[in-house]
Amino acid sequence: MARPKPVTFDKQKTVADNRRVRFDYHVEDTFEAGLALQGTEVKALRAGEASIKEAYAEVRDGQVWLVNANIPEYSHGNRLNHEPRRPRKLLLHAREIEKLFGAVERKGMTLVPLSIYFNSTGRAKVELALAKGKQSHDKRQTIKDRDWQRDKARLMREKG
Repeated sequence: MARPKPVTFDKQKTVADNRRVRFDYHVEDTFEAGLALQGTEVKALRAGEASIKEAYAEVRDGQVWLVNANIPEYSHGNRLNHEPRRPRKLLLHAREIEKLFGAVERKGMTLVPLSIYFNSTGRAKVELALAKGKQSHDKRQTIKDRDWQRDKARLMREKG
């Protein structure tokens, strides 16, 4: 019998967060993927240096790649330091890759990273979202909803 997957991801230390994704996209499903990294990349991540603002993932030749994620060179690295914006392989199960590939090809969805973090065992993971792009009227509705929630909370605090 297969071991059940946890509902939430075990995030111990979040290195990079992409908060803009939830504003620009309708997030349908999230996946936890491992990252195939070099040694100096892990050290740079442990130092808290990474940016996934313009990053996205793509399925190529049956593998998922994280493209345009910036992990700057490690400050104490030597001549074997890594390239900051190289494509990095994401480690997923074959069924998950097939599901992602089908959604991207047929439904026109996008794979975007939500965060990079270390789990409780010390491994670097990426929270990957299967998302559909929002149009401008959807974004305006999101702003209205967020403002209303803020005003409602303020009113409840004042009323006591």
